Amino acid sequence: MEETKKEFTPRPERAERPQRGRRRRKVCAFCVDKVAHVDYKDAGKLKKYMSERGKILPRRMTGTCAAHQRQLTEAIKRARHIALLPYTAE
Repeated sequence: MEETKKEFTPRPERAERPQRGRRRRKVCAFCVDKVAHVDYKDAGKLKKYMSERGKILPRRMTGTCAAHQRQLTEAIKRARHIALLPYTAE
């Protein structure tokens, strides 16, 4: 029976390894614009925070702060209730 040994390849040094850049945290668009309250009647703006399937996107994807994410969720739910936005995809 023949034993085959794997050839040793040294690990590249830290300086030689390709850099994986850290992604910068997204900034809340509502805080930048100094919006006090998210308006449920602005369907165009609310659609940016929904997936193509009609789901509300999470904070880690949109970059909104916690306070504005709560307001955004309420505004989207209100807009859905009065038929400004769909509950599901068309």
